[in-house]
Amino acid sequence: MTKLTVIIPTLNEESNVQRALDSAFFADEIIVIDSFSSDRTVDIVKKNKAILLQRKFDNFSSQKNYAIDKASNEWVFLLDADEEITKELRESILLNLNCDTTHSGFLLKRETFMKEQKLNFGGFRNNIVRLFKKNGSFYTGMVHEQIIIEGSIGKLKGSLNHYTYANFAQFKTKIEHYAQLRALELHSKHKKVTLYHEWVKPAARFVIHYIIKLGCFDGKQGLHFSYLISYGVWKRFQLLKKLNNK
Repeated sequence: MTKLTVIIPTLNEESNVQRALDSAFFADEIIVIDSFSSDRTVDIVKKNKAILLQRKFDNFSSQKNYAIDKASNEWVFLLDADEEITKELRESILLNLNCDTTHSGFLLKRETFMKEQKLNFGGFRNNIVRLFKKNGSFYTGMVHEQIIIEGSIGKLKGSLNHYTYANFAQFKTKIEHYAQLRALELHSKHKKVTLYHEWVKPAARFVIHYIIKLGCFDGKQGLHFSYLISYGVWKRFQLLKKLNNK
């Protein structure tokens, strides 16, 4: 049977990491790459069947690439700490890994949840690659990183559940962290900030999620999600403007 390594990056994920670990129980190896969490994350991981690695965080790609290099198995599944592998997805992973597949990676569907409520309209319902062969695969980009794969890509059944936040403040903190990293990335590329970036892009992002994608039908959680995604875009360019003015 083809063996699988699941990699879970963490930073202060005490409220999420057990769910992620539980959903990865079928893996032959679980690696948690922790960025020196200050909450109970490490204690929780140590109570589970997982290999704990700790490394100072510099960017998302390098953290993941470091853990990928440590994987013992040919196939790797990248699972964020606030995500959960569903039963149907698990069965699809095992089926494809044990049928002599010619693919080097697999796309899967990810569903967005807010406070345990699934966002049927305005959330991210994107297809992403999370299952891939270790050799020839690596992540690139400081934030919103992308996986580079040598070879063809298949499609898995089932979905990955993404529990975006447990409360409004937690999601806002996460959004601000991403905004800071994205601002640093844009600053390194000498990106300038215009009124379009400051005001039009954030407003457009809200309209896309709340109106065009019908996030308004997701109720209060849809409004919160659309606002915070828009806020993250605005915050990114405010931070970039400060960096450019130094």
